[in-house]
Amino acid sequence: MTVSRRAFALGTAAVAAVAALPAHAQSNLSAEDQATLRRAQTYLQGLTSAQGTFTETSGPTQRAGRFYLQRPGKMRFEYTNPAGLLVVSDGYNVKRYDPRLNNFQQVPLGQTPLSAFLSRNVRLDQGVRIDRVTRMQGGAFTINARDSRRPNDGQIVLSFGGAPLRLQEWTIIDAQGGRTTTRLTTLQPASNLAASLFQLRDPTRRPGRN
Repeated sequence: MTVSRRAFALGTAAVAAVAALPAHAQSNLSAEDQATLRRAQTYLQGLTSAQGTFTETSGPTQRAGRFYLQRPGKMRFEYTNPAGLLVVSDGYNVKRYDPRLNNFQQVPLGQTPLSAFLSRNVRLDQGVRIDRVTRMQGGAFTINARDSRRPNDGQIVLSFGGAPLRLQEWTIIDAQGGRTTTRLTTLQPASNLAASLFQLRDPTRRPGRN
């Protein structure tokens, strides 16, 4: 799996992990920790339509691009570096196209971590283990989480700004200690996003072929 494919899969897992925070079920967390988790979940529930830019860093490699969000179901990652790489959820399937390799892939949305975040109601109560909640000055905080079913596969560190509350970045630490950080360089509400943003046909299919 290339860095971008791994980062996308795990990065969407990161967002889904926040969406799935079962604050009431985390018995090892303080009341203040649980309140912080509820703030994060409420924030994500309210993030229904947005757009912005991002950078993705893994070791010496840095990528960049734009993203678009329209819940329920739709999201688009549009890479400008490397140019042309696309990851699109149309509400039914998540599709990925890499023009450099002329490679197209798709998987049902319900089989990906994106389904948790892109659902109409961001509410799940299983599958996530919260290891630590760290609060900082100005209302900022980080959340360390991992998949409770596969805790040795790595962890996710989510960083939120506090004034106003906003998701700033997530870092994926894999089982070997490798780190991939996706930073939202801009994030703003959006309205009337074009339907075409969330459509992606297989460019590798030739006309007339099934």
